[in-house]
Amino acid sequence: MVRTLKAGLVYFALVFAAGFLLGLVRVPLLVPRLGVRFAELLEMPLMLLVIVCSARYVVRRYRPLHWRSRLLVGVIALSLLATAELLFAALLQGQTPAEYVASRDPVSGAVYLGMLLLFAAMPTWRWRTARA
Repeated sequence: MVRTLKAGLVYFALVFAAGFLLGLVRVPLLVPRLGVRFAELLEMPLMLLVIVCSARYVVRRYRPLHWRSRLLVGVIALSLLATAELLFAALLQGQTPAEYVASRDPVSGAVYLGMLLLFAAMPTWRWRTARA
């Protein structure tokens, strides 16, 4: 269980750090020129690459053997990511969770939701394709 928890924490940290760094470029440079929707959509393929590579690394490094453990890695990481995102929205923008969700662009927000589901599922999926 400790190995699964560590794997979830590392998976979260890798993806969160990459998203934070990309956000430092996206918000001041791309959003004013392209708008929120296109700037966020432009970032999505890069984040997908980060998610795939991070999941591969975590599964190889921590070797959660049972599919439930691999799924738990994704759920732990997703829980940490959602908590961090809502915390940053509250601290930096003064938004409640409901206000933050309502402020999302409908198109890029829907794609982001899909990316969150992929993020949670990727450790399980990466393991299966690596073994096949």
